[in-house]
Amino acid sequence: MEAIGEPNRRRVVEVLSAGERSAGEIAASFDISRPAVSQHLGVLVEAGVLSVRTQGRRRMYSVNAAALDEVGDWLEAQRARWDTALDALEQAMDEGESR
Repeated sequence: MEAIGEPNRRRVVEVLSAGERSAGEIAASFDISRPAVSQHLGVLVEAGVLSVRTQGRRRMYSVNAAALDEVGDWLEAQRARWDTALDALEQAMDEGESR
């Protein structure tokens, strides 16, 4: 999931792991401008990582757990692939040393 590849976006997800927050509350956790935080929120909403609802004049953001499950599944698959590749490399190196 490309959307959470950017460090500030990962930080937004971390902030929201504590629960729903308004855009202003999220922005207060950053040293970047509010418009920059707003852009990151937009990317995360568009990617389906965040959900947004209107409460009066405020927009409230929360993490879409299903999207993070998808990322976790992808990471597990990558981890398994790399474990297999590294095990094969280690075996090849061991065989090369024993010759």
